[in-house]
Amino acid sequence: MITRLFGISQLLQILLLLWIVLPLPSQAQSLGSAQNPLRMMFVPSGDAQVILKGGKEVGELLQKVTGLHFKTSVATSYAAVIEAMGAGKVDIGWLATFSYVLAHDKYGVELLLVVQRFGSPFYRGQIMVRADSGIKDLAGLMGKRFAFVDPASTSGHLYPKTLLLAQGFDPEQFFKKIVFVGSHNAVVLSIYKGEVDGGAAYDGSRAAVAKMFPDVFDKINVIAYTKEIPNDTVSVRKGLSGDLKMRIRDGLKKVSKSPQGNKVLKKLYGISGFTDLDGLFDPVREAGRLLNLNLGDLSP
Repeated sequence: MITRLFGISQLLQILLLLWIVLPLPSQAQSLGSAQNPLRMMFVPSGDAQVILKGGKEVGELLQKVTGLHFKTSVATSYAAVIEAMGAGKVDIGWLATFSYVLAHDKYGVELLLVVQRFGSPFYRGQIMVRADSGIKDLAGLMGKRFAFVDPASTSGHLYPKTLLLAQGFDPEQFFKKIVFVGSHNAVVLSIYKGEVDGGAAYDGSRAAVAKMFPDVFDKINVIAYTKEIPNDTVSVRKGLSGDLKMRIRDGLKKVSKSPQGNKVLKKLYGISGFTDLDGLFDPVREAGRLLNLNLGDLSP
């Protein structure tokens, strides 16, 4: 029908003109473009609204220094980020320590950067109780109610659980009740409000809620610390191009060194900088093996 309206030569000229004028779909929608932004997801380790706002600001700052576009979101759980990266639905994940190990082992997720806090790539988990509970040590938690953060939280589950087992206390038998409350802030507040007798979270978790609850250091005591843990990570899904990885890595470092970026990152996750080290995670892998943990164990 078309060749009846136009001659063959005229049709070829029209097609050639369209090929020159119109951009190819791959050009118009290349990953990182406005039409096809990089998908970046954050774990819900603190206040979800604070993380959502901070994540969006990080994406905007990264866009300025890299020229790339980002779509940011907060996951419903730690495991949700792992699964989304494994399915190729998320390009960049801000993963907790053990989440990264699981995601790397199961889906080939790659480490981009390790978070630094106070100039260190390490932190600790801690076990806390109400100050008026009379509990002075781990043994005093027998038969009590206990809160963990998330099954895939390193400082809020994996390492504290390992610590308890090392002392001869099997959490499944030791506690009257175990709950997973979703975030470090929620663990602190559950103890503060008397909803549980004790809980596990990272070692700066009380400070994270002190602005709203200034007496939290008087109301909650720390009775034990875990071994040092490598900090959480910024990781990328398997198959992301080397050029994009380099631009994102360099961009995040630039953002962390700028006054505005430094402020945003500290508010987001208490981040002071980044470093590149994968060997830090070998002790975490060993802890996971000792507990026989895998992705299927992550549902509360």
